[in-house]
Amino acid sequence: MSWPSSVVATLLLCQCLCLVVVGAYAPPNTVAPPAISRATNLPNKIFKWRNFQVRYQKALPSVPSKGTAVLVHGLFVNSDHWRYTLKGLAEAGYTAYALDLLGSGYSSKPAPSCAESRELVCGELPRFRDNDGIKRNIMLGTAKGGSRIATEIDLKHPCGSPYNFYTWAEQISDFTEQIVMPETNEKGVTLVSNSIGTISAFQSVLDRPDLYNGVFVVNPNFRELHSAEIPFSKIAMPVIRSVQSLLRSKGQGLFDALAKPSTVKQILMEPYAISEAVDDELVDVLLTPLLTPGASDVVFDTLSYSSGPLPEQQLSEDTFPKHKTPVWILYGSEDPWTPGARVEKMADLESVERVICLDGVGHCPHDEAPDMVNPLLMQFMERVREPLLKNVNESMSQKII
Repeated sequence: MSWPSSVVATLLLCQCLCLVVVGAYAPPNTVAPPAISRATNLPNKIFKWRNFQVRYQKALPSVPSKGTAVLVHGLFVNSDHWRYTLKGLAEAGYTAYALDLLGSGYSSKPAPSCAESRELVCGELPRFRDNDGIKRNIMLGTAKGGSRIATEIDLKHPCGSPYNFYTWAEQISDFTEQIVMPETNEKGVTLVSNSIGTISAFQSVLDRPDLYNGVFVVNPNFRELHSAEIPFSKIAMPVIRSVQSLLRSKGQGLFDALAKPSTVKQILMEPYAISEAVDDELVDVLLTPLLTPGASDVVFDTLSYSSGPLPEQQLSEDTFPKHKTPVWILYGSEDPWTPGARVEKMADLESVERVICLDGVGHCPHDEAPDMVNPLLMQFMERVREPLLKNVNESMSQKII
């Protein structure tokens, strides 16, 4: 049977129109990653998330997998920062994924002010349409290990940017639900986080507690420029916001001056207590994506993010699954950015099972001293398997009876 020429022409026209509509919104500031990561020797994969590109890596064990972890990186870095953790988990018999958060690495970097991007991805929009986005009278820690009451914690990005912890939390949970769980058939996935990535990880658990069985934190971050962390914030914040605005509008020259291998290496020497870990490979895999289109805008936008959730506040939420999702927290004794006494104080929170100090390392122990971190991570991976193994043993016992 043959179709009349008029029908064929109509079908072709409809097909072309569909292609135009589907392709009408191309992800801005999106660069293809190398086929293979230099840092991990793993293939770089792409997850299409709400029309944007998300780069991720996957490490597989050589034996049947005992569990699965999703690794969440910190500020201005990317999934290559987990070069030793991906390998360590796979060698210990676990499946490991690491993704680039939106705006980082080889994930898309839409302009922070782009209205269309905000509508597509901004995690704040549905949350704060009907409320002021402020938490009041929240107990936080202090640098010396004490406690204080924050009268207000402003949760909303001051610029309305899509680069916020709610966006990244939704990205992590969608990635877990759409990529990780179908590929692994896991009923619960473990989150592993470093630095500021911890806040995204905690928010993912708050949003989707059904997806996760635990959070392993490597050096949390308490956001020193958050309005709730700044002394005399009513006076100081207007000045800080003026500087942030100036950087967003006039900062490109400064960014270009700093975005050089020798400068980046020197900057990394501050958080890294073990200087030998700051090798050329690390500098290259962290700097190269920062030179892609849109990266500098994201950097200055993130530096303007003096709001959002804070770790103690998140872990104290009634909706945090305290008994189902255990939290272990590591920190380096030489970390210049994260006060050890404040981390130790987090042990008072019901959801935190252990706080462990690592002697002689800084803000990135997973990269500085993987021989110290990986064994503890494997202990935690076994810990979160306990409920599953218990259920299996009980089921087998019932069958025997």
